[in-house]
Amino acid sequence: MSQWLQRNTSTTFQLGLAAAVGAFAATSVIFTATAIQRRRATEELKASIPDLSREHHATQLTEYGGAMRESITNKEDERSAKIAAKARKGHYDEELILEQLARNRVFLKDEGLAKLRNSFVVVVGLGGVGSHCVAALARSGVSRLRIIDFDQVTLSSLNRHALATLADVGTPKVHCIRKRLEQICPWVSIDCRNELLSSQSTEALLGVWDYELQDDEDRTEPDFVVDAIDNIDTKVSLLQYCALKGIKVISSMGAGCKSDPTRIQVGDISTSIEDPLSKATRRRLRVKGIKDGIPVVFSTEKPGEGKAELLPIADEEVEKGNVDKLGVLPEFRVRILPVLGTMPAVFGYTVANYVICSIAGYPMDYRVGEKGRERMHDGILSALQGLEERLVRSSPGQEAVGLRIPVSRDDVAYLVEEVFRGKSVVSGLGNRLALIRWRKPAEGFRVEDAYLKEGQKMIKLPMADLVLMTKEEAQKHEKQVLLGDSAPEAVYDPPVVNIVEKRHREELAYERYR
Repeated sequence: MSQWLQRNTSTTFQLGLAAAVGAFAATSVIFTATAIQRRRATEELKASIPDLSREHHATQLTEYGGAMRESITNKEDERSAKIAAKARKGHYDEELILEQLARNRVFLKDEGLAKLRNSFVVVVGLGGVGSHCVAALARSGVSRLRIIDFDQVTLSSLNRHALATLADVGTPKVHCIRKRLEQICPWVSIDCRNELLSSQSTEALLGVWDYELQDDEDRTEPDFVVDAIDNIDTKVSLLQYCALKGIKVISSMGAGCKSDPTRIQVGDISTSIEDPLSKATRRRLRVKGIKDGIPVVFSTEKPGEGKAELLPIADEEVEKGNVDKLGVLPEFRVRILPVLGTMPAVFGYTVANYVICSIAGYPMDYRVGEKGRERMHDGILSALQGLEERLVRSSPGQEAVGLRIPVSRDDVAYLVEEVFRGKSVVSGLGNRLALIRWRKPAEGFRVEDAYLKEGQKMIKLPMADLVLMTKEEAQKHEKQVLLGDSAPEAVYDPPVVNIVEKRHREELAYERYR
């Protein structure tokens, strides 16, 4: 073979072939030696790890890679934990408990306090809002609490967390709260769930009470669920589950960028305003067929010049694309929320107040403040109905008697409060408002034949074609645009036209949420 190669190949080819074979052999030797070194290093590292013993013990990690270390840090904590363990088994003087709850007792009466002490409340999310809520519930007499949070205490948590200290940094929030509450209300049973609420875990986490059951205790369903989550996807999933299962729930909306405690209100989710988190939650719930029936705590404080804003994402990160990948966990926020430490506490106590009064049967008559504008919405709907009848009568051969429009009071409230922010697109004024078509329809103001066949006299009226103006502006618009020959662009300045187009694009984008 070698003779054949010598006869049929050049010297250059022979040299190249020899070099390739040599390089391959050298590479193989290097990789083999490296693999042997790595194996030896791994074996030495494993050999250096001592066996588990009293002196050397392992700490379990959470599924998110964090340490699941115990939060007991000193002898006093150990003593409190032992007392709490005995108290939960009934080894605690009832008179001492009633004395500690004396002020609640005279306020709620014996019957109300008894309901509270027999209740089971689940709190999801133990940040600034949730931690203050849990503390208030335990101090007020709720005897069974299930607290759910996957996160750990960080240094930045300490500006708003109700119970965490420097010693708790790095420990799970659930254990931090349990430790502190055992020192305050040792008889309270606290079921800690250091887990992430998800669609797969919701049913189990919101299930019956099965923690440290006594012989005479029942596996009861939650009396109330508190949503103190700041992630929109998880929040919507939780609220939907509670609504479908008939579980009482109250949700805390956004405390970020808020500073005025006098603007915090309690109301149905359908009535919350000036709150981006509430708005997004409401829109997504509407897709799932849930429009109301969920009490929420929200702030009507408006943004303004000099007030805190959501911190922007760095330009270099935006240029990289896939900004949603910047979050610690999938679908969790990627930007830091500016939070004044006092505001989550006010939100948390407001939520706890609602739960306490609701369970105890104490009368509640929360005022929704400036949002109680149902009469105004009814008036706008009535005016819109009258306007459409007038426009139909102006068309030859059309009869307006019995005319119906495909717009409800809920639609009016949505357009007025959410799409147009309660202000005229022309002047920005917020009083004497009216909804009116932006453009004259190409087919004119005619009753739809398709509806006539079904015995209904109805006119086509897309919500994305309505605008909000003052009554005086609407009258002028009707004459010049709807009954006249002018296009809106010929009547209004470009800034007005631009804002109308912007609002209509927004309505079309969120139409699927209604």
